Amino acid sequence: MGLFDKIKEKLSNEFIDIVEWLDYTDDTICHRFERYQNEIKNGAKLIVREGQTAVFVNEGQLADVFTPGTYTLDTQNLPILATLKGWKYGFNSPFKAEVYFVNTHLFTDEKWGTKNPITLNDERFGLVEIRAFGTYAFRISDAGKFIIDIVGTDNNFTNFEINEHLKSLIATRFTDTVGEANLPIELYAANTSELSETCKEVMQPEFQSVGISLEKFYIENVSMPEDLKKEIFEYSRIDKLDLDKLTKFKTAKAIEAAAANEGGTAGAGMGMGMGFVLAQQMGGMMSPQMGGTQPVAAPQAVPPPMPTAVQYFYAHNGQQAGPVGFEQLKALFANRTVNKDTLVWKQGMGNWTALKDVEELKAFLGGSTPPPLPGA
Repeated sequence: MGLFDKIKEKLSNEFIDIVEWLDYTDDTICHRFERYQNEIKNGAKLIVREGQTAVFVNEGQLADVFTPGTYTLDTQNLPILATLKGWKYGFNSPFKAEVYFVNTHLFTDEKWGTKNPITLNDERFGLVEIRAFGTYAFRISDAGKFIIDIVGTDNNFTNFEINEHLKSLIATRFTDTVGEANLPIELYAANTSELSETCKEVMQPEFQSVGISLEKFYIENVSMPEDLKKEIFEYSRIDKLDLDKLTKFKTAKAIEAAAANEGGTAGAGMGMGMGFVLAQQMGGMMSPQMGGTQPVAAPQAVPPPMPTAVQYFYAHNGQQAGPVGFEQLKALFANRTVNKDTLVWKQGMGNWTALKDVEELKAFLGGSTPPPLPGA
């Protein structure tokens, strides 16, 4: 070998390229290795670190993909690129190709949320609106597909650029999933774990179609308007309580409040009633059997007993429910537990009758008009 050949070989060995990417950021998904006119020397070293994949692209066409390791770039390690360029007997330095390094580590704690309220149709409360938000995690599972379908020619692709697309995809699929679940409105917030798993299964094929794997998906909160929350809480209480005991309890509390209001008419009436009871007790104590020397007082006029409140029974889910008072039945009508066609019965009625056909209950329906005045 001549002196000139030795010098040429030495210089060639000293100037062999090293193709690698040292990523110092947490948000870069894909980085294009830059070389003047994309020229890479024959025999260059390719270093792919853990958590990376290297993708070679020739004139917009996907060529070779390299997983972690160190490679010498020649026709043996670049079989697809060699075929595309027509190298039959090796190639001369330099050769042209675009090299993209793809970050394959797990991108965590990515945020998602519904930009607009989701409208659902609940059997008891009608049309209602909910919002939801949470987090998700993803990684690049097919670097070649991701480069061709998403990155294109972007030389530094970050997760910010893909997140907007992913969040829109998540919001759309989440809306479809909760709409098809058809759960009672209060159960969405109580079943976030099960709903999260279902949404992840539904969204996974959409992510994989562009080379991304959805690793985690969490629903952190499902919220609804405050007035709807109050309605749900009230409905839950009424549904769980014994309505007969509730009626008696509220009646006792009303009597107690009236008795405490000594300055008002109700307090005066209560005082008179207690006076009548006290007089009767005192009259019994003055009887001759107790040795009293005074004559027995003349019998006091005793008012008739107060009429008892009308109690109603009603049909609910094919079963008899109740009894409940007028106000409780009105509350059940207001929260849609009963409606105008619900069958009701009270003492004195021959048969069960639809609520709309019971005279005193027609006031629930609204829009009632009084009869004309006599002689009008």
